[in-house]
Amino acid sequence: MPVDKSGSRIRQMFGEIAGRYDFMNHFLSGGTDVYWRWRTVRLASPNGSAPILDVCTGTGDLAFAWRKAAGQATSVMATDFTHGMLKLAEQKRVDRDVVFMEADTQELPFEDDHFQLVSVAFGLRNISSTIGGLREMTRVCSHGGRVVVLEFSLPDNRLLSRAYQWYFRNILPRIGQLLVRNRQAAYEYLPQSVSEFPCGDQLTQIMEEAGLERTSFHKLTGGIATVYIGYKPEQSERQVASETPK
Repeated sequence: MPVDKSGSRIRQMFGEIAGRYDFMNHFLSGGTDVYWRWRTVRLASPNGSAPILDVCTGTGDLAFAWRKAAGQATSVMATDFTHGMLKLAEQKRVDRDVVFMEADTQELPFEDDHFQLVSVAFGLRNISSTIGGLREMTRVCSHGGRVVVLEFSLPDNRLLSRAYQWYFRNILPRIGQLLVRNRQAAYEYLPQSVSEFPCGDQLTQIMEEAGLERTSFHKLTGGIATVYIGYKPEQSERQVASETPK
């Protein structure tokens, strides 16, 4: 049976674990999650002063990383539909140029073609419609801009993959439930959602179906996580002419 990714279940689940979310991310990954975000920002360095959007931002760590890399001239907007996560993100914020907003990634409250870069870290697999979320991210991205996805994946190495999946299915859920008791079995949901989520060429194909081009992916830590990058096509001369007021 497919994992339940209904909006109500996801919102309740992350609301229940919000208080220990950062601790569990660092603890269960051995601190590697910090490196993964750093590498994401290095692979897709901000360019120019146009704003950046981070969706499914959780407690804001990737949004803060973009702000640090972009410089003072660039503002960063970060959205999530779980109120408890955003409250913690606000408490961590030291820079007023990172703005948090409660919003659903499948219905973003922004105009078309606005952000130079639209990102999501470990959140795309939690959206009920993967292609729906990617289409919205592409819509609000500027022409020539990039959509960036950081997500868990499965290692290519057979031995590493077996060991990783055994840990993921048998050890991680027990540790997670012991340290962060919740009614939605969040740390059973994690390995289930990762195992069902498309990765590698499968995800870049969905990104292209959502309107992106020149897609690529970069495996991190033996393939445990992967960074995906896609570009929104430049406007053609015909499109520019049709949008110019007569």
